[in-house]
Amino acid sequence: MTDTLLSLPDLPAPPTALLAGAALFLDFDGTLAPLADRPDAVDVDAQLLATLAGLRDALGGRLAIVSGRSVATLRELGFGDFLLSGTHGLEFARPGEAVDAPARMSAIDAVEAAFHTFADDRPGVLVERKSISVGLHFRGAPAWGEEAGTLAAQLAEQHGLAVQHGKMLYELRPGGADKGSAVRRLMQETPMIGGTPLFIGDDVTDEEGFAVAAELGGAGILVGMPRATFAAFRLEQVAAVRHYLSQGVAG
Repeated sequence: MTDTLLSLPDLPAPPTALLAGAALFLDFDGTLAPLADRPDAVDVDAQLLATLAGLRDALGGRLAIVSGRSVATLRELGFGDFLLSGTHGLEFARPGEAVDAPARMSAIDAVEAAFHTFADDRPGVLVERKSISVGLHFRGAPAWGEEAGTLAAQLAEQHGLAVQHGKMLYELRPGGADKGSAVRRLMQETPMIGGTPLFIGDDVTDEEGFAVAAELGGAGILVGMPRATFAAFRLEQVAAVRHYLSQGVAG
């Protein structure tokens, strides 16, 4: 995978024909649901689940949710019937089966405690506990972003962890995986094998997914404002993603 993002002023909208024969990888926050100030303030509606189930069936099962959220949280949100990869490629689960993931490290607990100490006297800063990682959100208090980044870098070095940058978020987790590695792994497994990878996401954390999808003969679809990206297509917002996916079901 190249380390240089494609620098394009804008990208075309994806044709519906891309969905035919696709192995579809979908980010969640900012892609299937709007971003919220609090990670626990996001809901998944019945219409979205119905659209995804219809598209999954139309694709012969080749649809996976690939998220920074943990598999446990994705299941709580209603995605238990879908193939899942959580925590940026560290967790995997098939419907009704146990989660394939590394054990939670004691270092993550130490980082979580430090994050809480930081957040306690900084209103609007939130700590998100995940199964095997922990995030520090400052969407509700962007003035603390620089300090949050400094703390995350220091704790990562101290505990030998990876820093995952996101939208107004720093997450500390074990290294060795990302959304690109998740795509690469799932493309070698049933039911994704044999499809053409198509990754839809909005965040910088999705860029590895775009790059690997393109490397394997597919493409990425960026959601949101134009930027330097590995994606080949763009949709403006969550509503456009939902409309696009519904066209695949109708087709």
